[in-house]
Amino acid sequence: MRFNGKTAIVTGAAGGIGSAVATQFAREGANLCLADTRPEITVAQEIRALGRTVIEQLTDVTDSAAVRLMVERTLEAFGRVDILVNVAGVSSHGSSEQVTEAEWDRVLTNNLKSAFLCCRAVIPPMRAQRYGRIVNIGSILGKNGGNPRPWIDRAEQTRAGNVAYGASKAGVHMLTMFLAKELAADGITVNAVAPGPIASAMTVNFPETLRALIPVGRMGRAAEVAEAVSFLASDAAAFITAEILDVNGGMWGD
Repeated sequence: MRFNGKTAIVTGAAGGIGSAVATQFAREGANLCLADTRPEITVAQEIRALGRTVIEQLTDVTDSAAVRLMVERTLEAFGRVDILVNVAGVSSHGSSEQVTEAEWDRVLTNNLKSAFLCCRAVIPPMRAQRYGRIVNIGSILGKNGGNPRPWIDRAEQTRAGNVAYGASKAGVHMLTMFLAKELAADGITVNAVAPGPIASAMTVNFPETLRALIPVGRMGRAAEVAEAVSFLASDAAAFITAEILDVNGGMWGD
């Protein structure tokens, strides 16, 4: 129960990783604000069954006014915001030559701008209480230049290229590092988790040739990402900030 009495905001809470993160926090005692563009009925019911208090906030995290309202509602309900986990985002496919300008803008807005807006909105209350934990969801694709190997098989690039997504997540990693330095003196840590391929609706078409390159021999699970997020948000990680934690089965290490 290491989050007993604490309040967490989880964006993208209706998705696979978001719901796993929210449920993990609830199991460990946190009350939650679940934010998404669609209702989080199932995960909210599960959290209430655990005896936690939860509010559901329909939120477009690319809209600064909607993000401010999300934080205001959380403060009204719980009086504080201790943890923010930025999970909300969109997937994207296409090589540099294929991706359209509109798709580039859509992905950068949903994945990078949204994380910035949410982080910015929780800074004042976290600074006021001199405590906070921000955990952003990045990606292996923000580090490794993409999984496909077109010099071996051009079809991999066609099936699994995602330059806009990778660039957006690299931005999330750098945002994490900048904020970590800005906020360290205020008792706020800022870290990120960079998952590799996670079994979900977003990865059902993940090429078998790339799946075979995962050293542990399988795709990851949302619950494993949630465990990493939970650790970084806990007081056990109080001396860890600006970390981009890899959860990728050995596909990439730094």
